[in-house]
Amino acid sequence: MIVVKLDELEAKNRIVEPGSKNWQSRRFLLKSDGMGFSLNDTIIRAGTETFIWYKNHLEAVYCVSGKGEIEDLTDGTVYPIEDGTMYALNNHEKHYLRAFEEMRMVCVFNPPLTGREVHTKEGYYPLLADDGE
Repeated sequence: MIVVKLDELEAKNRIVEPGSKNWQSRRFLLKSDGMGFSLNDTIIRAGTETFIWYKNHLEAVYCVSGKGEIEDLTDGTVYPIEDGTMYALNNHEKHYLRAFEEMRMVCVFNPPLTGREVHTKEGYYPLLADDGE
């Protein structure tokens, strides 16, 4: 059984924040945990816009607080996001994620993240092996 508390993640080096400071990802489950998916508790900072394209991963996101929107760049549709909204990027959609208020999101990735990923300039996470390659 795996039991992890949010306040333990920093000591386990499981908090990732990009140079842009648009978000902070607190990574509860990683590839090394052997679950077949990863689980993150992510804060999206108010007033930010982030371009994302997960060409290597599928992601499901559940908003537990805050308000914002996601814009699907394949067809231009904009979806409001607030507490209780789930979206799944089942077709590797390029999108913008905008936060009007700070948003707290629970994110599941397949394949699972190793824990070191940050978005490339093209908006995606590279596929990393456990040894960083």
